[in-house]
Amino acid sequence: MTNATPSGDAQNGLNVLWFIPTHGDGRYLGTTRGGRDTNFAYLSQVAQAADSLGYFGVLLPTGRSCEDSWVVASALAPLTKQLRFLVAVRPGLSSPTLAARMTATLDRISEGRLLINVVTGGDPAENAGDGIFLNHDERYEVTREFLTVYRALLAGERVNFSGKHIKLEDGHLLFTPRQAPPPLFFGGSSPAANDVAAEHVDKYLTWGEPPEAVAAKLKEVRAAAAARGRSISFGIRLHIIARETNEAAWAAADRLISHLSDDTIAAAQKVFSRLDSVGQARMAALHGGRRDKLEVSPNLWAGVGLVRGGAGTALVGDGETVAARIQEYADLGIDTFILSGYPHLEEAYRVAELVLPRLRLNHGVRKSELSVNTGPFGETIANDYRPASRAVAQS
Repeated sequence: MTNATPSGDAQNGLNVLWFIPTHGDGRYLGTTRGGRDTNFAYLSQVAQAADSLGYFGVLLPTGRSCEDSWVVASALAPLTKQLRFLVAVRPGLSSPTLAARMTATLDRISEGRLLINVVTGGDPAENAGDGIFLNHDERYEVTREFLTVYRALLAGERVNFSGKHIKLEDGHLLFTPRQAPPPLFFGGSSPAANDVAAEHVDKYLTWGEPPEAVAAKLKEVRAAAAARGRSISFGIRLHIIARETNEAAWAAADRLISHLSDDTIAAAQKVFSRLDSVGQARMAALHGGRRDKLEVSPNLWAGVGLVRGGAGTALVGDGETVAARIQEYADLGIDTFILSGYPHLEEAYRVAELVLPRLRLNHGVRKSELSVNTGPFGETIANDYRPASRAVAQS
């Protein structure tokens, strides 16, 4: 397999990223049962597993419910070799010049392994706690001005800018990023978000809606970018529940919410209802807070969204079925898949073993020619010989 360019290319293959659960992890949703302490040692295990298994990169979430993504990425980068880190910049929370300096620094010290996720934010209560008192469209005004300045700075320009929300004089970087510049990822479902994506970003992200709904979103963003003389690539954020059989996968989906109470669902949906995020509203509409109609498209299950904000759908099935559903999204023009599963350490291995070998990827595990136990190959049988299907030549 060949190495990918940072932004990916659907014609050459797919890029698959995993997820660093800095907001918590466990075997069940909405309960302390089966929960685990996501301390730095555990986050390191997830990152190193993703690195060794050949994932293209990892997404680090952002917000007050998470550990800070920049600090965690900076700490994990020296512990990994090939793994890229998709880290959030938050227009309105920091100046574009500070964000550009942080970006350039982390890109250099990670040796060009930084990807940028532009997050505008859709929770008015959280925004107020961060000192942001802007309505939905005003936040996207800030995002547009921020990206105008931020992109110019990372391109090595000296910037003078006077906008409605942002003003600066002779802004510039003394130390530029290793990449020129790191690719910009961005998600949003409103017209204001689509306009920003069309004008500024490299990769537009969507959450896992049914393929026909995703196709309509991509068509709109693609047309908006073309009207500005730009092209744009696409990614999708999904959970995965993959097992060796479809029956086992659906049983695992049921177990994931088996300790989830109706009161917990109601409380979560009440929080989601206060958000002014169009994407979150679309996620909630898939299940309506009900448990009885969670398969919203073939093998697309909305159970995660009963209590989890943001990405709320999972592809469920055996490895072949899940890979086929991923290919359906790829056929729409999506080249980047940001995946996760509960618990994230174990599921990183399951997805790598059951799903990734069935996909045409831009990336893969680099194995040392000097190492005997390059794997995975299984346990040596009777302390004497290797399983035939996983045999590795010895020098």
